[in-house]
Amino acid sequence: MENKKIIKLFKLAAELMELHDENPFKVRSYVNAVSTLELIEEPLAAKDQASLESIAGVGKGIAAKIIEINTTGSFTELDQMLAATPPGVVEMLQIKGIGPKKVRTIWKELGTETVEELLEACEQDKLSKVKGFGAKTQENIKNALLFTQQNRGKLLYAEAESAANELLERLQEALPNAQLAIAGEVRRYLEIVEKFEFILSTDKITEVETILDGLEVLEQDTKKSGPHVWRGRHTVSGLATEIRLVAPDCFANELFIRSSSEAHLTQVFAAGKCMLSVARQEKHTSEEEIYASAGMAYIAPELREGTNELQLAMENKLPKLLELTDLKGILHNHSTYSDGAHTLEQMATYCRDMGYGYLGISDHSKTASYAGGLREGDVLRQQKEIDELNKKLAPFKIFKGIESDILGDGSLDYEEDMLKTFDFVVASIHSNLNMSEEKATARLITAIENPYTTMLGHPTGRLLLRREGYPINHKAVIDACAANNVIIEINSNPWRLDLDWRWVQYALEKGVMLSINPDAHHTSGYDDMKYGVLVGRKGGLTKEMTFNSRTMEEVAQYFRERKEKIG
Repeated sequence: MENKKIIKLFKLAAELMELHDENPFKVRSYVNAVSTLELIEEPLAAKDQASLESIAGVGKGIAAKIIEINTTGSFTELDQMLAATPPGVVEMLQIKGIGPKKVRTIWKELGTETVEELLEACEQDKLSKVKGFGAKTQENIKNALLFTQQNRGKLLYAEAESAANELLERLQEALPNAQLAIAGEVRRYLEIVEKFEFILSTDKITEVETILDGLEVLEQDTKKSGPHVWRGRHTVSGLATEIRLVAPDCFANELFIRSSSEAHLTQVFAAGKCMLSVARQEKHTSEEEIYASAGMAYIAPELREGTNELQLAMENKLPKLLELTDLKGILHNHSTYSDGAHTLEQMATYCRDMGYGYLGISDHSKTASYAGGLREGDVLRQQKEIDELNKKLAPFKIFKGIESDILGDGSLDYEEDMLKTFDFVVASIHSNLNMSEEKATARLITAIENPYTTMLGHPTGRLLLRREGYPINHKAVIDACAANNVIIEINSNPWRLDLDWRWVQYALEKGVMLSINPDAHHTSGYDDMKYGVLVGRKGGLTKEMTFNSRTMEEVAQYFRERKEKIG
């Protein structure tokens, strides 16, 4: 089992203990265990009892539970607590903004055991009457529940990609002679996936259907299935799944159709023709052949969204899309100076060992006290350590940055004498998120116009499937970045993926550079860079317009010249 899944089980155990009002010291032991395990880079599943006990902060009991998890997928104490807790109450623990203690109050005092009952209590104004809540909290919980309700049965791309690949492997094992491919939203790299789609080439449909029905990872919906399409659910992820069974000579056509958006397929591009009609006219041996027969260059699946890709393909002007290997460094990262899991040196050496030439450290600023934001003395201490590490790790370089909170009036954290000490400043909103579009846009633009703002961090503050971002006028914000030479990040954290890919093209048209940033709080966070690249690719991002495709020397020169202009 992966480390993150083991850690997730211990986090759930700690929440359930607090929910059941267990001894606080016992709860703390699990919380501490989680903090310790988050620092472990090597697989916990590969360790025996003695090796686990040798880890500082992991006692005999926690080590035994890790062994049990690796053997059974859970551990007895967690199973007992889950058995004593209504499933709906466990689900409430996922509601943004309320912790186990408040969930306990909802459960015990309001007598509510499902999220549906909780939503009803909010709509009937019952929750606001319970001590410790109030009208505002009730409204926030109601909105969170409605948001969750709307997103039920959906997965983040990162989760869907992993699950789809695992399912593909199972299908390939069961059908070794069949031609199989992932299609649909996963192949187009959509940030949220609602359905798995697979194309399966076979001339033995009845046999294949029997094999599919025998797989424990699939659960068929016989009413929705047909003679050439299996429909149902992937039991591991819970996602709706569709497997199209096609003749071998129809495989390329069906893969193309099921890997393109409706807008891409139906957009008329010449003499009343659309790509759907081109694909239906004759059987093709490849997707490349389909585009060639339409008189245009091949369009990668991630671009097939019905924007301007057909016109560009006809004119042979499609961009050469960014590759992960184009990136030379990693900016916007956190260390133990604020809320990161690894030290500055650990973050730097890991980054270097991955083959990158530089690291931008940008811990939280002082207003973000909830995240261990750096006070002025902490900043100077960190910058001194950076100077020492740069001598030790050369030619690898650490750039001195900060993720400055954008305050309510749009100003940045710290006075000017402190802001000028940084090589770069990532400006981000983290607090007072309940804003109108006018307020949010004005707040961002004020920060963008600050001469010390180098880069705008996660522009909308969204957490996909968890909370909506604050509404902003994207054009006005991007225009302000263009006017003030401010880079916009594509935050690669799978929960954010912000700037949204739908606005990448507009940013490029305005000449705004984009930076693929992982917002890493752990060395494993660097792996998220690939998701930012996928977002960029969907918007047509090229290496030339990606800031951190520049070399360390080019980035250093950019930061230096920008600071010189401030004076």
